[in-house]
Amino acid sequence: MDIRRLGVPAWAGDWTIAVAVAALLLGTGVSQAHPGGGAGLFGSVVLTAGGLALAARRRAPVLVLTVTGLCAVGYLAAGFDVLSVAYLVAVYAAVRAGHRALAVTASVTLVLVLHVTALLFRDGTGREALTQARSVLEVAWLIAAFAAGEALRQAERRAEEAERTREETARRRADEERLHIARELHDALTHQISVIKVQSEVAVHIARRRGEQVPETLLAIQEAGREATQELRATLGALRDDGTIPPRTLDAVPELVKRFQTTGPKTILTIEGRPYGVPVTVGRTAYRIVQEALTNIARHADATTAFVRIEYRPASLALRVDDDGEAAADTAPTPGIGLLGMRERVTALGGRLCAEPRSEGGFTVQAELPVEQTS
Repeated sequence: MDIRRLGVPAWAGDWTIAVAVAALLLGTGVSQAHPGGGAGLFGSVVLTAGGLALAARRRAPVLVLTVTGLCAVGYLAAGFDVLSVAYLVAVYAAVRAGHRALAVTASVTLVLVLHVTALLFRDGTGREALTQARSVLEVAWLIAAFAAGEALRQAERRAEEAERTREETARRRADEERLHIARELHDALTHQISVIKVQSEVAVHIARRRGEQVPETLLAIQEAGREATQELRATLGALRDDGTIPPRTLDAVPELVKRFQTTGPKTILTIEGRPYGVPVTVGRTAYRIVQEALTNIARHADATTAFVRIEYRPASLALRVDDDGEAAADTAPTPGIGLLGMRERVTALGGRLCAEPRSEGGFTVQAELPVEQTS
């Protein structure tokens, strides 16, 4: 039984079992014929110590196996004939932890040492000494403890394998569904958007060749076609991402800023702190936040300058994207798909996001992502 399923901490369950076994060993020992004086006191201490050692069987199963075996030898030499329940539990724990060969070697050695100890320290005939040794460690109980530990170890391995198989199956199905969506989007939208884009560009080209003024609506259709093509390509790329293509992370932000400046306002990138490696999920989220913030500036801000700041802090990565656009401080931002997506990404990592107009004018997007440094 897994004690943690009952709401009891693992350490509390281990100490409960250890104290119970120690009490069982000590109670059995003192209730039988046993020596008095110093030998009796030594035997009682060793009996108790063998049981209490089981509190560490999860953390150090090999050490506990050794300690309980030595305690069994000690109280047999002191004159106590008590089945070594502590050693049996230690064998079970060691085998469950995967130390099968060591448990077999230690048990065979202990059986031999117990027989030698009984012959050297106990009175009576050789047959009686061997009987006393067997009463401390019955081979049948030893085999049962080994079998129980091995059975539970195999069951846990099968459960882990089943869980891993379920995760792989779910991931494979998600990949297949993502590819299916990508194909559907490609078939349904790419052709129509491409036609709109080409026809609008041809119309603009013809109008300019004739010296005619190009209507604003036609220019808007041309620009919308370009943006729709880019966004659709990016969406399909994300849907088709199967993990074989390295995701864009912080290293790609300078390129993103440079590309943005060719069609958008002047952009200033500042990196503060000493750069260090961040997890892929954090780097990918940081890139997406900067990308979405710059896209919003190009679409809605009517700004002349954008400022991107990346700050490497000891336990977090701070991002800030500001613009000098027309957003007023008393205007509440409308939460569009882009802002919602950024907030979901940041929240999933346990970070914080602030997106609001600045007091001096313009808009700011600030994010703080907790990180564990990878290099």
